[in-house]
Amino acid sequence: MGATPHLDARWPIWRDRVEAKLDEILPGAETAPERLHQAMRYATLGEAKRFRAALVYATGESLGGDVAVLDVPACAVELVHAFSLVHDDLPAMDDDDLRRGQPSCHIAFDEATAILAGDALQTLAFESIVGCPHSLLDNTARLRMSTELARAVGSRGMAGGQTLDLAANEVAPVRQALDTLHRMKTGALICASVTLGAIAANVDSSSLPALQQYANAVGLGFQIADDILDESSDAAALGKTQGKDRMLGKTTYLTLLGEANARAAATQQCSEANTALQGLLLDTTVLTELAQFAIQRSR
Repeated sequence: MGATPHLDARWPIWRDRVEAKLDEILPGAETAPERLHQAMRYATLGEAKRFRAALVYATGESLGGDVAVLDVPACAVELVHAFSLVHDDLPAMDDDDLRRGQPSCHIAFDEATAILAGDALQTLAFESIVGCPHSLLDNTARLRMSTELARAVGSRGMAGGQTLDLAANEVAPVRQALDTLHRMKTGALICASVTLGAIAANVDSSSLPALQQYANAVGLGFQIADDILDESSDAAALGKTQGKDRMLGKTTYLTLLGEANARAAATQQCSEANTALQGLLLDTTVLTELAQFAIQRSR
């Protein structure tokens, strides 16, 4: 990451924490039904950016939150993200055979197992919030986090965004429609990550709108960068099939705007994210660096 020294120092610590906690939360590979649990672990653990978990930790720590409490929403958003990738890769969706540099879940196991693994990962995300024994996370916070996460996953969030994405294969969307699609499909969980981190840190209600405005801009910038990387990077770096959007005939920010304008649009979203943080009376250095990473990453 280079130009993000504070983030470089914290991210490996967060990645190790969330990986260890996910390993604890997920049923063991030898627990019946073994094949289902093996698929769940395969889809979740291992090489991953943990960007959404990083947003949880960065937000919560900037508000003075306890890192042990932040483990709870960090795991929840990563479980939902893993579920979404399993289902996105299915033949009925994006039909992708490669994810995180290895065969997609339905290739490594089978389609039925992948569907069930995704279903189980989604429910486990909510169980991990509601059933967490941490004494510093009260029932009001658990309810708020569960509600926010449910909204991000549902018909006005990820599921709705995926529906719009599938429909876009038939009718090419204009810029406004493309923004709406990706604010739902990609941005909803990114925004939920920031919101859950803030709730876990007992955020002042006056600070939450600015944090969510930040998250909305980061989510869109992340997707614009993703569209550029889909064509400009190779499969080894991406960990997934290069040029898959083009193969599927999808309209992307790259095809709609051209590379120069798409890069400018991503930079604009980063600027909007940082502007949203300016009025907050807290150290937003790492959040600023995460916004920078979202548009400058190489995979």
